[in-house]
Amino acid sequence: MKIICTKSNLVHAVSIVSKAVSNNTTLPILKCILIEAVAGNIRLTANDMELGIETTIDGHIDAPGKIAIEAKLFSEIVRKLPDNDVMIETDDQYKATITCEKACFQIMGQEGEEFPSLPEIEKNQSITLSQFSLKEVIRQTIFSISDNENTKLMTGELFEVKDDQLSVVSLDGHRISIRHIELKDHYDPFKVVVPGKTLQEIVKIISGEMDENVSIYVTSKHILFEFDNTRVVSRLLEGEYYKISQMLSSDYETKIIINKKEFLNCIDRASLLIRESDKKPIIINITDHSLKLNINSFFGSMEEEILIQKEGRDLLIGFNPKFLMDVLRVIDDEEINIYLVNPKAPCYIKDDAGTYNYLILPVNFNH
Repeated sequence: MKIICTKSNLVHAVSIVSKAVSNNTTLPILKCILIEAVAGNIRLTANDMELGIETTIDGHIDAPGKIAIEAKLFSEIVRKLPDNDVMIETDDQYKATITCEKACFQIMGQEGEEFPSLPEIEKNQSITLSQFSLKEVIRQTIFSISDNENTKLMTGELFEVKDDQLSVVSLDGHRISIRHIELKDHYDPFKVVVPGKTLQEIVKIISGEMDENVSIYVTSKHILFEFDNTRVVSRLLEGEYYKISQMLSSDYETKIIINKKEFLNCIDRASLLIRESDKKPIIINITDHSLKLNINSFFGSMEEEILIQKEGRDLLIGFNPKFLMDVLRVIDDEEINIYLVNPKAPCYIKDDAGTYNYLILPVNFNH
């Protein structure tokens, strides 16, 4: 194989596929990036058997071929090359020669044929949406997935399509995040649970442009995201997702309308007095025209008052401040509606249009 491409193209491609390189594997080949020069394309692939990413770049192919090169070393070499054209040449012994200006590296690779290819995805069920929309719905829900491998389904997000609507749901046992977005077309219904790790990598890779699309294809075991010159294939999480509708309620005893930024800044200030291990709730006292926020911790105490609009009963309730801040940070509305029932029932933060719904369980406190 002999290829020539720009350093910038190569660095960009390596940074994309590196996200699927396996770090903890006993198979050396999975720590590699596969470089292929076939049919006029220079293609880079990484695959950890759960997540696979492939991207193509422009360049000149003098001789077709393929080689697998250790990802970490290759990535560091490429990033530190001069900003010019890079030539990669391989011989029969799987040795790769990487040349750029006067710099010349020779490193051992592995046989390209040994590299596990990405699963073939039948393109029967699919949806298309803007990269911006996909990036936003993931950003606005991903924080409430669980990191506990014992509750495997909670480590992923539910993607459900009905007609022209995509719903994305995540939960971790203390909170639920739901986002609905309208699609431009009607689609056949489907429901899949996508690993959180896959979605976190997607968010880093996609540009998030409004006028750039991403196509998503699903099968019974895999999901494929196609955008720009890149394909991301991931295994799905198996099992029946939780029946979210049974956990939600539209009943409330108290409704408040509050300025989001003011509320977020207030909780942020209060959090200065809490350490991660502290588990101290913030206590919220809702009366006719104001919300009083109170925190008492080992480091000190703080209280602050915010003007609100209120319907219904007064209420004293405690929350984990991080859970409230996670939600407030991803809502773009200036004012938000919060619905509450009593100090032991979840609160709901949702908009009138029904595009988002966040459920947060309260925390018991002594006062």
